Amino acid sequence: MIEYPAIITYDKDYAVFNVSFPDLPGCFTYGDSLEEAKINAKEALTGFLESIDLRKLKIPKPSQLQGEEIYNIQPKKNVAFAIWLKQKREEKGLTQEQIAQKLGIAYQTYQRFEDPTKSNPTLKTITRLEEVLNEKVLQV
Repeated sequence: MIEYPAIITYDKDYAVFNVSFPDLPGCFTYGDSLEEAKINAKEALTGFLESIDLRKLKIPKPSQLQGEEIYNIQPKKNVAFAIWLKQKREEKGLTQEQIAQKLGIAYQTYQRFEDPTKSNPTLKTITRLEEVLNEKVLQV
């Protein structure tokens, strides 16, 4: 769905793994182990993206960074889905009203799908969204 590259480096002075997201300035965390750093990174990323969305700011698309200290981190699924949906709709040049009309649902219902704090569509709705957008949410 959507994932952001995180740079995770070990800080010998503090004996922690520091995490930063190059695409999201100001999004940082750490962990006592690499696994804890990855778990904390997911939480930090989720909260950071929710905050950007709540303030109606444009959510940057993730870059394709690669390297030894780069780990791709996914936010929680509800946040990942809402952001993915919004980005795909905007790429297609469609409004929320247009998508709602194509789905045969109320505009307010569709709005919730793009809200990371409220997004909880059914599998049937996700399938219909994939058809309307001509995009796959998950590659199975």
